[in-house]
Amino acid sequence: MLTPASIDRVVAAALAEDAPWGDLTSTAFIPEAATARAELIAREAGVASGLTVFAAAFGLTDPVITVIAQVEDGARFEPGAVLAVVEGPARGILTAERVALNLTQRMSGIATLTARYVSEVAHTRARIADTRKTTPGLRALERQAVRDGGGHNHRFSLSDAVMVKDNHLAVLTAGGASVTDALRTAMASLPHTTHVEVEVDRLDQIEPVLAANVDTIMLDNFSLDDLRRGVEVVAGRAIVEASGGVSLQTVGAIAETGVDVVSVGALTHSARALDLGLDIRVSAAGTT
Repeated sequence: MLTPASIDRVVAAALAEDAPWGDLTSTAFIPEAATARAELIAREAGVASGLTVFAAAFGLTDPVITVIAQVEDGARFEPGAVLAVVEGPARGILTAERVALNLTQRMSGIATLTARYVSEVAHTRARIADTRKTTPGLRALERQAVRDGGGHNHRFSLSDAVMVKDNHLAVLTAGGASVTDALRTAMASLPHTTHVEVEVDRLDQIEPVLAANVDTIMLDNFSLDDLRRGVEVVAGRAIVEASGGVSLQTVGAIAETGVDVVSVGALTHSARALDLGLDIRVSAAGTT
């Protein structure tokens, strides 16, 4: 989950990158006593995400700045909606503006795209899940944005669940062991609480994998017909995940095959930043 510590870590690094020795422009051109009031305005419709991150950018820059959210993360909004109001020292607001917008636009873009995918499968039992195809350093933020859009998270990292992919299986069975035996031997070394998922790319791989008593089986780049057949073969003995070739145009049909999960890398690696703007007014005397 997105914690205050993880937010501060990302935001502090972004602020240090953007103003490593301070904001030269604001220091030189904005009077020290000037205050400002700014509104975070939606330029297009979408789903809100990252408002806590938005506030952190200003708070870490100058704790005197206040940010009051006007909507909650996960809320839908229309063009022209005011998402948050920012008040305080103008220099700090101007210094934090770009970082605050970059992160919030990114997260709201992911939430908005995720909501579109979720809508496409609403008539099925399938859940939409993200992948590890996230921006390095921003995974916690991007995963939260997926949740704000109504999606679900896959494993967070390599450390918290097992996913045996085709390359793992190639190495694992290189010595001649069967897939079933190789999986059972490796799984015996795991804590009993560890979730194990195995990827297959052919129908004939399903039974040998299921024989090892795995928790989830991923059907990778299967045709729609093979997905249906795969679901029938599994017959409730494991969670069935579909992956590969997923788009807004195909996700509905994929979900209709009866799979439990559809994982979509595009949620995080292809989401467009949402168009949000910060409309600001500055005065020299300390009033807006």
